[in-house]
Amino acid sequence: MIIKDYIFYGDEMIMKIKEDFVNKMRFLLKDDFEKFMREYEKEPYRGLRVNTLKISADEFLRISPFKLVSVPWCDTGFYYDQNDKPGKHYYHDAGLFYIQEPSAMAVVEALNPVPGDIVLDLSAAPGGKSTHIASKLNGEGLLVSNEINSKRVKVLAENIERMGIRNAVILNESPEKLEKTFKDYFDKILVDAPCSGEGMFRKDETARDEWSLENVLSCAYRQKKIVDSASCMLKPGGIMVYSTCTFSPEENEGVIDHFLKNHSDFELIEIYKHEGFDNGHSEWVNGCSDLRKCVRLWPHLLKGEGHFIAKLRKNGIYDKSSNSKVKFKQRKGFVDKLFYDFIDNYLNIDVEKLNLQKIGDHVYHVPEETMDLSGIKVYRCGFDLGQLKKGRFEPSHWLAMALKKDETKRIYNLRANEIESYIHGETLNIDIDDGWVLLLIDGYSIGWGRAVKGVLKNYYPKGLRK
Repeated sequence: MIIKDYIFYGDEMIMKIKEDFVNKMRFLLKDDFEKFMREYEKEPYRGLRVNTLKISADEFLRISPFKLVSVPWCDTGFYYDQNDKPGKHYYHDAGLFYIQEPSAMAVVEALNPVPGDIVLDLSAAPGGKSTHIASKLNGEGLLVSNEINSKRVKVLAENIERMGIRNAVILNESPEKLEKTFKDYFDKILVDAPCSGEGMFRKDETARDEWSLENVLSCAYRQKKIVDSASCMLKPGGIMVYSTCTFSPEENEGVIDHFLKNHSDFELIEIYKHEGFDNGHSEWVNGCSDLRKCVRLWPHLLKGEGHFIAKLRKNGIYDKSSNSKVKFKQRKGFVDKLFYDFIDNYLNIDVEKLNLQKIGDHVYHVPEETMDLSGIKVYRCGFDLGQLKKGRFEPSHWLAMALKKDETKRIYNLRANEIESYIHGETLNIDIDDGWVLLLIDGYSIGWGRAVKGVLKNYYPKGLRK
């Protein structure tokens, strides 16, 4: 029962939700409407995805303190119990997993990036899908994560750093600007479009309050422009996935139908439908029959909050090497000997395999596949290895998070009573030779310390301390 925008079942108020949305869903879902609305009585499903750049899913299950159940459509995804708080666990700080809504995990599974691909995540913050792409690339190829919002791009960068991703470039640019620079460049593109967020209603009061029929139409207009820009950057033969976390046909089938009518060089391709996955609905937008190849995830049909996914292929002959024409322009400036001394003294890595660039006082590894970024707002032009300071090189937290213990010459596995102190930013009294030390939790990197006369100075970033 609906009374003044509140949902009631019997005498119990479930949540405030707008009547226009309820009426719209009643019209679309018909016999399934009541089942759909009953989902708002339940707690949202919670999930985490294992970061296979650091640990295998099997090994994580072995050491995990959480009660986990597999997500059927993602081999590295798991539901966790609402009483667990994995975001507060040190394994989260160590980047062993990313907390992600379960149905959202289906998007990158549909995109299916493989090692060596050049991939664009066009609207990437906060980073759930970018970090999923990176795990699929497994350090080979290039991930370009773009976020137009200058505040959200910072969160994106923090998550890419925490997950230890070495082959990412982070941009802070509009799709229209990127379109002019990177024509026919990417092997695969993800457009996880900004949307009205109807799939977030169960857990996000702001999404419910800001929803309106007018906002749905505004989102659809913006989405059509974004996907148009994305299509120009995809190679012939390449794959583009469009997704939203909303239910409105205007933002889903409507956007794809409009796109196909204006882009005869694209075609929809099938997505594997796991149990509970629904087809796209062409009848809701009076669209082409191929829209059935799209996928809808509904909260009343599976354990997830909901998503829409469409997978498109650009016609033409696929040439994986065709993006070599716009390579990154090397900057002037040599990398100081202090950096090489640090590598020799502390790391077991082949520096010859690094494409080093000194930008300002920072040293970066810029993936060889990186394009020319002239005129583009760049947040991170690659893997930030650290900073040259007076008389020394200071390694970055990103470098610490990317390293495995066998890639370093000096490690220290924090004891249980030392972990909290380190995360708080405290110094530790440890009998160890002077110099830089990679600190570990159960064998997985968490950050740097620098030993000076039996005292381990804390280099855990101040913004992450708790």
